Amino acid sequence: MDTQSKFFDEMFGGADTPRSPYSRYFDWFESEDPKELRKKSLEAEAFFRRIGITFNVYGQKGADERLIPFDIVPRIISAREWQRLEKGIEQRVRAINAFLHDIYHRQEIVRAGRLPQALIARNVAFEPKMIGVNPPGGVYTHIVGTDLVRTGEDEFYVLEDNARTPSGVSYMLENRETMLQMFPELFTKLKVRPVSSYPQSLRRSLSDCAPPAFDGDKPVIAVLTPGIHNSAYFEHAFLADQMGAELVEAHDLRIIDGRVAMRTTRGFTPIDVIYRRIDDEYLDPLNFKPDSMLGVPGILDVYKSGGITIANAPGTGIADDKALYSYMPDIVEFYTGEKAILQNVPTWRCSEPDSLKYVLDNLADLVVKEVHGSGGYGMLVGPAASKRELARFEKKLRARPGAYIAQPTLALSTVPIMTKKGLAPRHVDLRPFVLVSPQKVRITPGGLTRVALKEGSLVVNSSQGGGTKDTWVLGD
Repeated sequence: MDTQSKFFDEMFGGADTPRSPYSRYFDWFESEDPKELRKKSLEAEAFFRRIGITFNVYGQKGADERLIPFDIVPRIISAREWQRLEKGIEQRVRAINAFLHDIYHRQEIVRAGRLPQALIARNVAFEPKMIGVNPPGGVYTHIVGTDLVRTGEDEFYVLEDNARTPSGVSYMLENRETMLQMFPELFTKLKVRPVSSYPQSLRRSLSDCAPPAFDGDKPVIAVLTPGIHNSAYFEHAFLADQMGAELVEAHDLRIIDGRVAMRTTRGFTPIDVIYRRIDDEYLDPLNFKPDSMLGVPGILDVYKSGGITIANAPGTGIADDKALYSYMPDIVEFYTGEKAILQNVPTWRCSEPDSLKYVLDNLADLVVKEVHGSGGYGMLVGPAASKRELARFEKKLRARPGAYIAQPTLALSTVPIMTKKGLAPRHVDLRPFVLVSPQKVRITPGGLTRVALKEGSLVVNSSQGGGTKDTWVLGD
């Protein structure tokens, strides 16, 4: 494989010998029969297909359900590297939670001139109905997925924050289970920190955020899903099962005596905590989208009166806003009094005339994203775009500049994947999963590594043809 690439190779680091975190794995890999390893890849695919780890793709006729490709070469992170990431992630998540409380109360950050009022007031993700509301335990962001990219030995950047309804944790857990089954000997050779406690930690964190109305010994927790046709339904069902919670849809719920209750064989039972996997606008047809069939009429009123905990809290989606992202270093410093440990990717806000001019002049070299976009849709990767695509996107930018931000095309690190010809480098990102309770911030050691399986591609999203890897964080 080419180890002289301009991209940082996490296994080889540009040298002929493996980097320290990979040294013992590489020794094992070199001793293995390549044919047997390729056979293991096929076994992994069969395993994922057998247990139904698929996702749905909307708007593509004949391709509504797909298997997410899984690569058997793990991504390995040293204890030292993870320790720094862990500190930076916790700092950022605590700042986001403080920021959300502030903007729905006194808006001190706006008063201090550190954030434009318009960025809040005109933001479609800002929820006025949450003004003055104090969520149980003071927690807005119970579950967070922080997307990270790497460009060098000690160069990690936050690509985006996912504080609304982050997905992918089930793939992290199943990836590890698959690797444990196929390569048990590796886990005896290397001190790989476990991830299997995530469902129990999730339940503990949600229980710690029980609402004022709760007066029992064990809170009743439910996962609210849009239903079987949702792209992440497998994950909803998986997490409910793993943490011993109920899986419910809107038609299973009703408001009784100021509580949200679910239908059971013995009648209706009150729920204390709802881990909702539907967006704000569909959550409550009486308060948000009137024609929503996915939500529960009146649930927001029960929430505001202290009758239930909703995780994540309504209105947290503003923290995912990509225009707001560009202010995150200021937000971290404002609420923690410290400089951000993890840096942002440099960002141009196209709503600003000077930035827009720069972006338009350098469109072929930049990545342009919709402020409220996700899943890799609605974005332009300038270096990979045709002249026609660039011209089309230029028209979009001129028509609605405030809807976009732009960033440089980063030299994303690579991790090898298994191919028919052997190891080949592919670009990756990382989504660690964070659980927040009033007492503690828990960060699972590892997370979901997404990999762009197409050679040269920088787009890792599963909906755009990406795959996943198991992420190993080594112990001390």
